Amino acid sequence: MPVEITWWGHATCTIEDSGVRLLTDPLFARRLAHLRRRRGAPPPAAARRADLVLVSHLHADHLHVPSLAGLAPGTRLLVPRGAPRAVPALRRLRQLRITEVGVGDEIPVGPLVVRVVPARHDGRRLPVGPHRSPALGYVVEGAARTYFAGDTGLFDEMAAAVGPVDVALLPVGGWGPHLGEGHLDAGRAARALALLEPRSAVPVHYGTYWPIGMDGVRPHEFHAPGDEFVRLAAEYAPGVSVHRLGHGEGVRLEVAR
Repeated sequence: MPVEITWWGHATCTIEDSGVRLLTDPLFARRLAHLRRRRGAPPPAAARRADLVLVSHLHADHLHVPSLAGLAPGTRLLVPRGAPRAVPALRRLRQLRITEVGVGDEIPVGPLVVRVVPARHDGRRLPVGPHRSPALGYVVEGAARTYFAGDTGLFDEMAAAVGPVDVALLPVGGWGPHLGEGHLDAGRAARALALLEPRSAVPVHYGTYWPIGMDGVRPHEFHAPGDEFVRLAAEYAPGVSVHRLGHGEGVRLEVAR
């Protein structure tokens, strides 16, 4: 049975596996604080439909409360442990079924199991956040094993921590001219492929949002990461099929174990 991946922009993806529909880090806004969506229309209403939503960490471009508020009542939501305490607005989303999770947890959803894995990233709510909460990744295990990295840096134990995967959704850029610590750029993401050895990869977290008034500042950091990842992945992990999607585009992957 195939798995289908649709990229809506930034870190927002739909994963469809074994009849179950999952949504990652939903962000549907045209503007977020000083950021505006420069490429790709906001996802259509159908993109909000999900059986389970995965939130990787508490930064506002990953845990976006207005986008979560638009999900259908009864939608189940996995968030890092401590998120409702750090982001009180989450507690007002009483129409959602919120579950706090940490590394090592395994969450059954129909025929799937979602494994919670570590990420190397400052996961607290910014600009200040007295309550720390871990940044997480998720592996969706069904017909395929699909790794959603959220935001993470490259670390030596990544393959052991994540485990075997068939598909990797990896961040390859950001929303500004400089990437801070705990992020993957195109080169580090390509090296992550060499560690993880998936069959397929989809680059995400680039080419969507950019600071207002900074269109002319290091524009290659906005436009280039996807193509650069494709080029470097061919060098570091030539056995991996890379699918560079446009906003709203999807890919259907046949996975044979």
